[in-house]
Amino acid sequence: MVIVLLGQREFYRLIEDKGAKPIAAYGMAAGAALPVVAYLGNEYYATLILTATLLVVMVRAVGRAQITEALVSISGTFFGVCYVGWLASHAIVLRNFERAASARYGSDAVASLGIVPESGSFFMLFALTAVVASDAGAYFAGRAWGKRKLAPRISPAKTIEGALGGVVCGTAGGLLTKLIFDFFWPDLSRALPWMAAAVMAAVVAVAGIAGDLVESLLKRDAETKDTGHLLPGMGGVLDRIDSPLLGVPIMYYMLLFAVFLRIN
Repeated sequence: MVIVLLGQREFYRLIEDKGAKPIAAYGMAAGAALPVVAYLGNEYYATLILTATLLVVMVRAVGRAQITEALVSISGTFFGVCYVGWLASHAIVLRNFERAASARYGSDAVASLGIVPESGSFFMLFALTAVVASDAGAYFAGRAWGKRKLAPRISPAKTIEGALGGVVCGTAGGLLTKLIFDFFWPDLSRALPWMAAAVMAAVVAVAGIAGDLVESLLKRDAETKDTGHLLPGMGGVLDRIDSPLLGVPIMYYMLLFAVFLRIN
């Protein structure tokens, strides 16, 4: 909840830098509620929160004395809830993946695949390692071999060669995590076969790169280098979680799809 609140506050400052006034209090309240709902494990209430947030924000905007930038205010406020609160809350359901999958497919079916309550710790570390390794690999590969720009108008320093290096390192990082768990805690990683691990690590690495580019796009539009200064030398919270914001949800939904395929 703290990470969501800090990240959302930074996001709303980006909107304020553009001259608009997001309805931050309502947006941050909804964003903070989403991790709680994710922990309780009921997606129906998450839908209710998002719907209620949109309605409240629209009504609040109508009641404002200033109507200029209303479109940006409403859409920006709601997007902040989805971009930070909704995406970040997937870290909780990924950590509690056994419970989330059992709610959909039944505990017996999920247990038959080797998924145990603590498997979520492996899935979470797997995704984060793939994202971090991708980020590091893209940086070093880009410095060593980078020539062709990946997205010059968004992030001039990023290159295609760096992105490829990031995918390779991210895949290797995920597989290394799988190897370590297979050796020390095989019961936790048994549910993820090696081929699936390789595919998921590569996709999560790509998602991490995309998440970094999305945040760079937002900062470029707001004409700022960092989203904040909370972390000395690193920028803000959003600067640190931009890649996991896409990587972790992608990992979660890939796992759900894999469970669906194996059960059916």
